Amino acid sequence: MKSDKTKGRYAARGVSAGKEEVHAAVDRLDPGLFKGAFCKITEDYLTGSKTRCNVIHSDGSGTKSIIAYLYYKETGDASAFRGISQDSIVMNIDDLLCIGACERILLSNTVNRNARNFGGDALAELINGSEAFMEKLRGLGVKIYSGGGETADVGDLTGAVVVDSCAVAVMRRDKVIAGDKIKPGLAIVGLSSAGKATYEDSENSGIGSNGLTSARHDILCPYYREKYPETFDAGVDEKLVYCGPYKLEDKLEGSSMTIAQALLSPTRTYAPVIMKIMKKHPGLIKGLVHCSGGGQTKCVRFGKSVHFVKDNLMDVPPIFKAIQKASGTSDREMFEVYNMGHRMEVYCSKSDAKKVIDIAESYAVEARVIGHTEKSARPDRKNHVSVKYAGKTLEYGPRD
Repeated sequence: MKSDKTKGRYAARGVSAGKEEVHAAVDRLDPGLFKGAFCKITEDYLTGSKTRCNVIHSDGSGTKSIIAYLYYKETGDASAFRGISQDSIVMNIDDLLCIGACERILLSNTVNRNARNFGGDALAELINGSEAFMEKLRGLGVKIYSGGGETADVGDLTGAVVVDSCAVAVMRRDKVIAGDKIKPGLAIVGLSSAGKATYEDSENSGIGSNGLTSARHDILCPYYREKYPETFDAGVDEKLVYCGPYKLEDKLEGSSMTIAQALLSPTRTYAPVIMKIMKKHPGLIKGLVHCSGGGQTKCVRFGKSVHFVKDNLMDVPPIFKAIQKASGTSDREMFEVYNMGHRMEVYCSKSDAKKVIDIAESYAVEARVIGHTEKSARPDRKNHVSVKYAGKTLEYGPRD
């Protein structure tokens, strides 16, 4: 169990990095056809095929939409919500990538808004942004299409806007990448969350769509607390609400971006990279982990009796350094909340690692072997993670 000190700022704001109580409830349910897969996979109830399967997955942009809302209110520019549309879609499709699903995807969007504060111009940017990004994905080979959506005016539930998506896919059972193939003896290739991929329009800060509740409050100054009370939970200690040193227009140290640009940087999809690996090297990928909720500890839920050793991490992007400097958050909490530099992990044989790296780099996505898997060293043989950073080793056990 974590100490109260280790639980830290994230939990004090009403957010769980590991979602232990969620997993405790979900783990009692039917795991589907492939126990241990990144997403639940069911029989093909949609078409009745015995050789195919179905997956339905829901995710969203989280509280990143509030940062777009602040930017919109401060500048009058609603275009930031196009990036929020991308965030919501990528959080779904990159989870689906982890089971090998990259075609026959139907997407539905849900926008929950306070119509008094979130007007039609911003809503149009969200809707049009979703359609534009799906068109771009199709150009990259991802067969994803819009199935419509829902816009709900729920002013009693939100003072701003919440953006979520639900994706449904049909895929061949023999193409499924299941988590049970993550075993000792594999290389872990990390794909960078930052930089500018060939298929991106601008530099990416690496922030993704996880940890934005703490990022927003730890880095932005009290000005926003006073001006926009609709954007936070009044029950949270005021010391944890917009308690940072920056305004949105300030420059991010060590970067060419402003704070707003870094926090609103659209979540990168790894679909082109993963699809090319699967097409060029069938069977090479033994497992994929999207380092979203849970950060660098996400992997602990996959495989069996595995010790995940991460001892060659990428440089930490400036946005995460700024968050930690402003908040004083421990290294331990940073690595279990944020991706800290890479957001997708490819598990493969050590001899195949260079093939993965070469394909990623062909898209200008930095990649490297960030670690390896070995047999669990715990007496109970449960999975655990060791993150080596700044001369020390951070240890994480199952649901620590």
